Amino acid sequence: MFFLREKPDVSSLPAPLQRVALMLRTYGWIALGLQLVLGVVSMGILLSGILGRAFGPTEDKAGVGFGIFLAICGLVTLGIGIYIAFRYTRISKQLVAATAANRPSKSDTLQTIRLGLIVNLVGMLLTIFGAQAIIGSIVIRSISQPTGLTVYDANRFVRPLDLFLVQANINTITAHFVGIAIAIWLFNRINR
Repeated sequence: MFFLREKPDVSSLPAPLQRVALMLRTYGWIALGLQLVLGVVSMGILLSGILGRAFGPTEDKAGVGFGIFLAICGLVTLGIGIYIAFRYTRISKQLVAATAANRPSKSDTLQTIRLGLIVNLVGMLLTIFGAQAIIGSIVIRSISQPTGLTVYDANRFVRPLDLFLVQANINTITAHFVGIAIAIWLFNRINR
């Protein structure tokens, strides 16, 4: 991991400041990497699902359509969360600056972490609502399927593509969870 190798000289800084800078740098890169990978996978799956639905049956798109909208909102907030994780690494760099005047204050650092926590919580909430809308639509269609194969109505069957949309939401929820867990951990460690 190329971004974890480059370690600045922090020997002249107080030990607690060194520890905070190292934590922000390490966990900022971890959060950024995990959220980015999960977000890209979710976006790819979601785009596949959207394109696949465009060529499929046209009925019963209200629940899924609203779920897709919320999933997209969740991905947008994930993008903001990824940027905030990147900010953790920049704050770490500022903390090891040669002059104390260039260093962010403890309250500014905690405010950035708090913002990351809030963004990921909102994103997770939006994505959970999106997943609920999609799953609700799938459950309604699966319950209304006829017994046997005497009647074929493509709008009444659950398609594998619908489950792709659920998978995209679960990946986004996991990415937001990573952001939340790291933000809480950093907040507790720095706020000692």
